[in-house]
Amino acid sequence: MTIHKLSLVILVLSYFVNSSELLAAERPQRVKTQAAAPVVPDQPVIAVAPTILSIIPAQGEPGGKVTIFGSGFGEQSAAYLGSVEIPAKVTDGRQLEFNIPQLEAGLYALYIKRSDGITGRVYNFTVQALRPVLLSVVPESVSACARGSERDVTANGKNFAETASLLFDGAVINSRYISPEQIAFTVPAATSGIHQITIKNDPETGTLPRTLTIESRPEISQVSIGDEYVNYYELNIYGRNFQQNSSIYVDGQRIGGKGGQEMVEREKLIFVDCTRLIYQRHPYSSTNKDFHIQVLNQGGEGSQVVNVTAP
Repeated sequence: MTIHKLSLVILVLSYFVNSSELLAAERPQRVKTQAAAPVVPDQPVIAVAPTILSIIPAQGEPGGKVTIFGSGFGEQSAAYLGSVEIPAKVTDGRQLEFNIPQLEAGLYALYIKRSDGITGRVYNFTVQALRPVLLSVVPESVSACARGSERDVTANGKNFAETASLLFDGAVINSRYISPEQIAFTVPAATSGIHQITIKNDPETGTLPRTLTIESRPEISQVSIGDEYVNYYELNIYGRNFQQNSSIYVDGQRIGGKGGQEMVEREKLIFVDCTRLIYQRHPYSSTNKDFHIQVLNQGGEGSQVVNVTAP
């Protein structure tokens, strides 16, 4: 082969080599990639609502305490009765306590609302009418012969309604509302003895009864000499609870009343009213002497024995 032909072959080979390198350089390189993990969206966090297991008690009066046991109360929650929000004390997220506010009696929706705004299931809760309480009657006893303001009595307690009724032995009598703690009334005419006083705000809510005594036992407060006549004088006996048929004992001798000695123009007993008796005494001497007087009512009740110095 001649030198000229050999040069031509070398040139052609060089061309093909260079062309292959060029094509290889221009050809994109295939890169092996690792498959990406699938994207999983974040799951939403579902808040658990407050759960009530028990309500103790299930009904109550304004001011009473209610305890609720359950779960999910969080650190802070409020109780609701209807639309009224009530501050509550939460313990360990499982116990909640609140006091019933001043609400009208009736049925209310009770539910718990946590501080994050999540509310629990609604339950029924009954607010009862506030029950009146009768603590005392002043005075506790009234004289059977008391008149006018002497028969006025005040009932003391709490939670009395303006429309409350006062009952005397179960019957409604006139009364005067003073405040939620006081109601005044006048003791009606009644037999002596123990009577019951009750106050009711309504037919269903009444107090326990208190006793009032109408005292009929006679009592002597004073004895004085009254008008004097030729052969007798009047001895005025003052006191209370004297009766039309009362009698007196003078040193053991009974005068006046049924069964008493009452001879014409001799010792007599005159009933003036329940606070005064007149004893017409016929002394055998004008000289003062000591004697004893006691008033006795028909029922057997007797006054204290009083010592008198008179003719």
